Amino acid sequence: MSDDRQFATFVVNGYLFGVPVIHVQEVIRHQEMTVVPLAPDTVGGLINLRGQIVMAIDLRRRLDFEPRPEGELPMNVVIKTEEGAVSLLVDSIGDVVEIDDDRFEVPPDTLQGVARDLIDGVYKLDDRLLLSLDVERATLAAAAACD
Repeated sequence: MSDDRQFATFVVNGYLFGVPVIHVQEVIRHQEMTVVPLAPDTVGGLINLRGQIVMAIDLRRRLDFEPRPEGELPMNVVIKTEEGAVSLLVDSIGDVVEIDDDRFEVPPDTLQGVARDLIDGVYKLDDRLLLSLDVERATLAAAAACD
């Protein structure tokens, strides 16, 4: 299997997203977070990952979706970036899937708002669509908001 066609999948607001596995450090259950005062609402907080402080970005907020329902705890997809690890808060974790390049399509023109900037493509799976999340844009823009 080739790393560039393997995607770690997760669900946010009922949509299936994926990121290339090469960007994923690890996937973990909900972690207690420390709120960051005056941070934008896209920042869920900071988590302590075995002594490493990691910023958690709430993908529901980042994609302008409704907030997570009360009592539902997010999962963490920890992404490796040039600046260090960043956690993406997601609703649930999926599988690692390998997808052929011929299933790729550019995002449709009907895709609007923030999602247009954060989704770099769509893969047609047998039973649904996989939205390919642009890891750099999703993590760097939120991190820059905290500077």
